[in-house]
Amino acid sequence: MSENNTTLNEINPIAPKKYYDYISVGNRTQQTAYFVQQHDKTRMLLELLKPFNEKQILLIVKSKKSADKLQTILKEKELNSLSVHGNHRVSQIENAQTAFNAKELQVLITTTKIFASMELTGVETLINYDLPFEAPEYFTCLRTVDEIGNSISLIDPQDEGQLATIELMMKCEMKEEELEGFEHTNRTQTQVKDKSKKPRHKKVAMRAKRRAEIKSKWVPVDIQEENEKNEVNIDKEN
Repeated sequence: MSENNTTLNEINPIAPKKYYDYISVGNRTQQTAYFVQQHDKTRMLLELLKPFNEKQILLIVKSKKSADKLQTILKEKELNSLSVHGNHRVSQIENAQTAFNAKELQVLITTTKIFASMELTGVETLINYDLPFEAPEYFTCLRTVDEIGNSISLIDPQDEGQLATIELMMKCEMKEEELEGFEHTNRTQTQVKDKSKKPRHKKVAMRAKRRAEIKSKWVPVDIQEENEKNEVNIDKEN
């Protein structure tokens, strides 16, 4: 046989099949979890957004009210953002989709329900401000950054059960990080009693320990407000 003879498969190699089940998507997509109380989420979000000056960001929230509130806050910080949800007309949602895909809009804020009706391209970072009500909806959003971007989830104490369900479905754990220099606060008057069960294995125990370390850094809100007032008074005196 001539050395120049090649088989059809050598000329046109068959690409490996790509799977989109929970385990496949979860294992090939970069995911990071930050543990934070609900009332501290907005401050943490603003810190996390600082390095993403030009990235296309999809921000997922649970409620229409949260979407509108975050749009107001982000616009005050001069971030090109827009919220769309169930109170908007189909034409408004389509216009938001077009603007985002054309990179005329940097941050799109929406709910999982409205996101499911959109066709977005070029999403570089997915931020779950809230975990969705249903765990499968998490993967619907995660597929937008599959292999090409990254996902960040802000996990408050009420979301820990949902996080465990998501991790069980994809057979892997999200990488846990703590935002350097971020000051957690603790609203003692609304704090609920910890009813979590005793850890049953080493990984759960290690995760509980890390969360306890974060909780130890919480500062009561009333103390923080008093410190801020004192700083203002000092500035006035100077």
